[in-house]
Amino acid sequence: QVHLVESGGGLAQPGGSLRLSCAAPGSIFFSISPMEWYRQAPGNQRELVAAITGSRSTHYADSVKGRFTISMDNAKKTGYLRMNSLKPEDTAVYYCKLLKSSYDPNEYWGQGTQVTVSS
Repeated sequence: QVHLVESGGGLAQPGGSLRLSCAAPGSIFFSISPMEWYRQAPGNQRELVAAITGSRSTHYADSVKGRFTISMDNAKKTGYLRMNSLKPEDTAVYYCKLLKSSYDPNEYWGQGTQVTVSS
């Protein structure tokens, strides 16, 4: 099964920053595909935190608005989630998802990357 490759997670202090990456294999069409970022903490439901459309419009959950930024680099076939002003409640496993487009009817998930915010 083909997966997106996530990286950039780790330990950050409250108020710190991390940038998550989500790279698509060469076989996946990317340039106009929408992407979403989710997170899931132990015992909690999966939560949508950010989205970017095929036309590259962006949307954010209220809990991260003003702190997180979603972006795409078509040349590198990589999506990013920049996380600033991190809080302990941001601690979770973060997953990226590449959605279907006019050129690819399939959808793909990353394997997840752990983000821990603690002093």
